[in-house]
Amino acid sequence: MHLHLLRHGIAVKRNASRYRTDAERPLAPEGRQKLVRIARALHAMELEFDLILSSPAVRARETAELVVKTLGTNQRIEFSEHLGTDGDPRRLIEDLSARRPLPRSALLVGHEPHLSGLASLLLTGGPGLDLVLKKGGLCTLSISKPRAGRCAGIDTLLTPRQMALMG
Repeated sequence: MHLHLLRHGIAVKRNASRYRTDAERPLAPEGRQKLVRIARALHAMELEFDLILSSPAVRARETAELVVKTLGTNQRIEFSEHLGTDGDPRRLIEDLSARRPLPRSALLVGHEPHLSGLASLLLTGGPGLDLVLKKGGLCTLSISKPRAGRCAGIDTLLTPRQMALMG
């Protein structure tokens, strides 16, 4: 299985009078523009996904939608609270490993520090890996059998700038 961890794009600034919760903040125009280039890079990499799973937060959902649109697929986006800002990586892994059949290639769209925490858990078995995904950054992991412990290796680690150059 390949897990592609994509951090959402640049969101509008926090503004309590406009957005009741942090989860309601959408992508900023700059974030949308950068994500189109990032999604083009995913297309250039010839990535295909059996599963697209997103945080329910607006900026993550919009990120997943831009990827689907740019890839030209009608793939359905599923949502998981475990990819949200208060997500639980162990529960996310349980949910993924319970799927039948297991996806061969899954795109997970979420937030920091939760995505890097998930990567750390899968790569080292704990929270000790000092990894931070920038907004629009991608980390691809190869996993033989998903479990909450050391079971993965890094295939790809790309910054948004690197991806924009590819797209």
